[in-house]
Amino acid sequence: MTYRVCFVCTGNICRSPMAESVFRAHVARAGLDELVEVDSAGTDGWHEGDGADERTVAVLEAGGYESDHAARRFQAGWFSRLDLVIALDTGHLKALRRLANSAEDAGKVRLLRSYDPAAGDALDVPDPYYGQMGGFEECLEMVEAASPGLLAAVREQMEERAV
Repeated sequence: MTYRVCFVCTGNICRSPMAESVFRAHVARAGLDELVEVDSAGTDGWHEGDGADERTVAVLEAGGYESDHAARRFQAGWFSRLDLVIALDTGHLKALRRLANSAEDAGKVRLLRSYDPAAGDALDVPDPYYGQMGGFEECLEMVEAASPGLLAAVREQMEERAV
């Protein structure tokens, strides 16, 4: 049974496609790519159909990650097929929980940095869009730091299902 994870930011051209690419690489390295489906979306539809921001692509490629992406807007109906919805900041978390059709759906929404023990109370991944390249590099660092914890949580949930 496939486990499905969707990363969500605002426009789906910076943070969430970056998280999607990085986490997909972690899943593949763990040998779980046949069991875990990873994608991303935005809370808003401003960039639907667009590729990832060129700075996101550059940072991903420099980090050795692939980036094949087309932006799309998150739809409430997707909750039923998703196991985990990963928000990149508290604004996305609130928007997604408001969009949820049930308490069960709202319970699927988590903040990415909550999977990074070193994050402490700083759980937002700042939006790099209006800044310089350093913001994109910082975003990548935050995503990479949270990915092992997220992968461990996904594995645990998959094991619980199998019992």
